[in-house]
Amino acid sequence: MPATEINELRQTIGQLRQCIGALRSRYGDASAVRRLANDLERLDIDTVDIEQSPPPQIPHASARSDVIYVPDSKSDESAWMGAQDEGLGFHSRERTR
Repeated sequence: MPATEINELRQTIGQLRQCIGALRSRYGDASAVRRLANDLERLDIDTVDIEQSPPPQIPHASARSDVIYVPDSKSDESAWMGAQDEGLGFHSRERTR
């Protein structure tokens, strides 16, 4: 993960820490506040983990080889003659032009 993303994540975690501190001062040790503090601690641990041993990066969507281009041109209507319109709210019927 690039340093800018880690820095932004750390800043966001710092802001969350302040917000949770404000909630704790208002609501005390309520269970919801404890859960939020626990989630924040987990975010902090996961940030350290991803910083120390980053997972492999995924390729960009444009570089994927399993993408199949489907043209917008009109398809051959005869291929659909006699097909059922399942899921379209119609009962079985013959397709017409």
